[in-house]
Amino acid sequence: MRTLLKNGKVINVFTGEVERLNILIEDDMIIGIGDYCDSDADIVYDVNGKYVCPGFIDGHIHIESTMLLPSELARVCVPHGTTSIVADPHEIANVCGTTGIAYMLAASENIPLNVYIMLPSCVPATAFDESGAVLRSEDLEPFYEHPRVLGLAEMMNYPGVLAGDTEVMKKIAAAKKRKLKVDGHAPLLSGRALDKYIAAGIRDDHECSSFAEARERIRKGQWVMIREGTSARNLDGLIDLFDAPYAHRCILVTDDKHPADLIRNGHIDSIIRKAVKHGKSAITGIQMATIQAAQCLGIENKGAAAPGYTADLLVLNDLDTVDVSDVFIAGKKVVDNGIIADFKTLSVRNDIEKVVRNSFYMPKLTDESFHIEPKGSRCRIIKVIAGQLLTEEWITDIDFDRNDGIDVKRDILKLAVAERHLNTGHIGLGFINGIGLKKGAIASSVSHDSHNLVIIGTNDEDMAAAANRVREMGGGCVAVDNGTVIAEVPLPVAGLMSGLSAQEAAGQNELLRRAVYDMGADNNIEPFMIMSFMSLPVIPNLKMTTKGLIDVQKQELVTLFA
Repeated sequence: MRTLLKNGKVINVFTGEVERLNILIEDDMIIGIGDYCDSDADIVYDVNGKYVCPGFIDGHIHIESTMLLPSELARVCVPHGTTSIVADPHEIANVCGTTGIAYMLAASENIPLNVYIMLPSCVPATAFDESGAVLRSEDLEPFYEHPRVLGLAEMMNYPGVLAGDTEVMKKIAAAKKRKLKVDGHAPLLSGRALDKYIAAGIRDDHECSSFAEARERIRKGQWVMIREGTSARNLDGLIDLFDAPYAHRCILVTDDKHPADLIRNGHIDSIIRKAVKHGKSAITGIQMATIQAAQCLGIENKGAAAPGYTADLLVLNDLDTVDVSDVFIAGKKVVDNGIIADFKTLSVRNDIEKVVRNSFYMPKLTDESFHIEPKGSRCRIIKVIAGQLLTEEWITDIDFDRNDGIDVKRDILKLAVAERHLNTGHIGLGFINGIGLKKGAIASSVSHDSHNLVIIGTNDEDMAAAANRVREMGGGCVAVDNGTVIAEVPLPVAGLMSGLSAQEAAGQNELLRRAVYDMGADNNIEPFMIMSFMSLPVIPNLKMTTKGLIDVQKQELVTLFA
């Protein structure tokens, strides 16, 4: 079957030129660009002078963080021009081990979105984590045979790389042996330590938050993934990367983005639009989101409107606003005038489905579970930095005679991380600043990367109520005030994903967000996304795990009392 797209302004991602050309497709492949005519094809689409470009590739995303199953993510992202994503399923793998990886591969089959997988490198992320599984190099070996597996996902254990940890190096070697990619994750690493990390075979990173940090990495041969998600929004700080000589070594990623934001703002297209508002070229953004992403990640025959490339193509009504009209995937029109065609999904095996829908093994919590026994007055507090995953350490005096140390006026709230996989009963307790709650509590089973139960509150009673409601639901996000649940998002799939339609999940997400803002939370942040990263001990500087506070830079436990 031959298809012709005629009268399009075709964007050449190799040169940045725009030419009025026709594109001839045979089955799923582009076989010609030029003066082809109607008689050369069986189906003809006249795009009437609109722009045509390759489909967008999100080079690093966690599907679980969208709270959507892969099929529902496709319904949202494909109309925005995303035809391929490179997913790291380490969220579900931390909960369900290799069964979680198998689930994501099965659930992403036969959908109108190319879902590639990078195998989780750090399950758990560090020795301080208590996850639902421990994945060693031999556990990953069978998955390398899958045709959609591209390599090893973000190597967060950079201390292990620098120390030459045997297990870490075995995982890297397994990917390199197959000539596959190894993604990076090493925030603030610089100088000789960065040299050693890159020399181990790690060729990209998505954790850059400043231009100087990104420039050093590009100069040393790494690709930089410019991330713009719900919580981590790095585009503003990295906007100069859209200029020469850096632009050709950058790609665009979302990493973690909530469903309400996807529906309201879009996906990769929204990053390009934002760059254009900064005065940058939309074509540069398109190059980052297409051919450069494919080159960075080793995706063959994708990312260009050129002969020999897969016919994943977009028709844009307007270039600078990246207004997507039509989407073709493998030569088939799957979006027509912004509307995605209906499709059916394959069912996941019952034994796999059963595992991912039964992921809570922990006791019911009480008010006393959150009590902190004072051992002084000066405490280490996690201080949130708006728009970043980085945190700061704030040491200040706490009055434990009032509300067990919680001080709403100073925005000092209690933070807890409770183990939920192995019924250990472990709970890390401390304080956090920068959330802004004036009343109630919030709780979530989404807490990177081990996904234990994380709770922030203004009093112990509401913290217990919120935690127990998440436990009852088998996972989710909850806001509680005065003992009453005021909004919730059930996440029954591994405590991470909804199972509802994108619109339903986004509606719940939006209601929950509004409820938490009404409780006083800072409306410049997304409280649940921020909270989910407060337990990740690989992003500086101070984080909380089930074992207590972690100094990330030193990779050691520190006491709450300074």
